[in-house]
Amino acid sequence: MSSKKNSKHTLDALLNTNLKVLWFGCFMTGTGLSLIMPILPLYIDTLGKFTQPQLTFWSGAVAAVSFLMTALISPFWGRLADRYGRRPMLLRAALGMSVIMILTAFVGNVVELFIMRALFGLFSGFVSNATALLAAQTPKEESGHVLGTLNTAMISGVLVGPIFGGLIAQLFGYSHIFIVTGSLLFVAFLVTLFMVKENFKPPERKEVQSAKEVFRKLKNPQLIFSLFAATLILQMTNMSVNPILSLYVREVVGNSNNIQILAGIVAAAPGAVSIFAAPRFGDLGDRIGQHKVLIFGFSLAAVVFIPMGFVTNVWQLVGLRLILGVSDAALLPGIQALLARNTPKEATSRIFSYQQSSQAGGSVIGPMLGGAVAGMLDYRYVFFVTSALACVNLVNMIRVTRKAI
Repeated sequence: MSSKKNSKHTLDALLNTNLKVLWFGCFMTGTGLSLIMPILPLYIDTLGKFTQPQLTFWSGAVAAVSFLMTALISPFWGRLADRYGRRPMLLRAALGMSVIMILTAFVGNVVELFIMRALFGLFSGFVSNATALLAAQTPKEESGHVLGTLNTAMISGVLVGPIFGGLIAQLFGYSHIFIVTGSLLFVAFLVTLFMVKENFKPPERKEVQSAKEVFRKLKNPQLIFSLFAATLILQMTNMSVNPILSLYVREVVGNSNNIQILAGIVAAAPGAVSIFAAPRFGDLGDRIGQHKVLIFGFSLAAVVFIPMGFVTNVWQLVGLRLILGVSDAALLPGIQALLARNTPKEATSRIFSYQQSSQAGGSVIGPMLGGAVAGMLDYRYVFFVTSALACVNLVNMIRVTRKAI
């Protein structure tokens, strides 16, 4: 009895240490990545002489290519993680992204920048492997709390990053942002190298399963595929408003000297709420069922997007975006917790790599969809389309969980 108690205490201590270290690593990753996104179009404009259509094209292409490469390569990295362990994949991702980001500071033209961003997408995967490692080490009944807490790291980093990115660009120039970002990712590599522990026993080569075998052995394959689809659509809804958000703020506010600040407040509002709400929804889902939390989250998103299209001042939009943060806090951690609970440990990395592919795919499709709707109709219609997507997720989740949970 004492031996079992000591063993559990050791596992709890390992999980607690890994959660703290990986939270810090994911925070550094989120901060580093969000440092550069707001200034990419401005940085591209310094790399040559572009017409407005050319600048728009390259800005979209450079932003999208890393997500596209991530979507394509993630299953390969997931297979390696299940074969050799998640910790080596964390080290590979952090070091690879760090080196490429620093090299990006020295590109001479937009084509070189495009190639570097593609390579960055190929080496990405720190957050998904951190999620997979913790999911494999966490008791199923506690997965919502642990993964909800981990999600706050990326959200926090995404909130902090643009502020520091703008400050660095203003004081030192655009290229220094890439050096700072690469340095932050190298710090994530170091803390992972020296502090993250994983008790991983490599399977025999003959025991390594193909993707088809992994999915065939799942207890609820329909649920897993539905969660992948939910991730894709969720990311589409989150990203679809990105291309038009600052322009919509300008339309609502009119002529103002504070549009950049107001747009930043509007963009940051959901994340500010999610930081505090995500762990609490994780705990709630562990108690009452993650599927109930997901249904609530999708219902709230479907409702709250609609009035965003009718706002008459920016503070109404801020208030609605704060409510959206409640929905966001319930959704991604809930999806990940359900994946963790319905995935065998030996296939955890593979399943979460497919989820990362779905998320990256949504990051590519979402902005394209939002831009197309805004171009053909109006900015306000983007919110109506986004609400419809949330409804699709809601209906799908109700249908699947009724059969599978």
